[in-house]
Amino acid sequence: MKRTICIIDDDPLYKLLLKKTIERLNLNIGVVTYEDGKQAIEGLSKLKENTAQLPDIILLDINMPVMDGWEFMDQFVEDKNQFSKAMTIYIASSSIATHDIEKSKTYTEISGYLVKPIVKNTILELLQNKVFM
Repeated sequence: MKRTICIIDDDPLYKLLLKKTIERLNLNIGVVTYEDGKQAIEGLSKLKENTAQLPDIILLDINMPVMDGWEFMDQFVEDKNQFSKAMTIYIASSSIATHDIEKSKTYTEISGYLVKPIVKNTILELLQNKVFM
């Protein structure tokens, strides 16, 4: 069964570099990307019954247009029982602001706070925590 990582971020260069980093691990990990929280909620909702296509891990940026990471989380919490599979969510932000880190702890659905850039070793740790390998 192929595992999938979802990147929700509005920075195309960051998404491209992170996708390439994941692909270079040669672990048969699929990558799906969304531009903002609204696009992600809509995309995930279309897959809600298809366990195999839902991501295993979501890397969520905070600051995005249309629907930011916190708005995504509020909608995700409301919708999470519709999904046929548990997804592990990490905030992936360039912000080191204490209030963002503390706010992330108020969501039981958020497993951690990662500061960009996310490097190969961080991805490997996330995959090991998810028991992919």
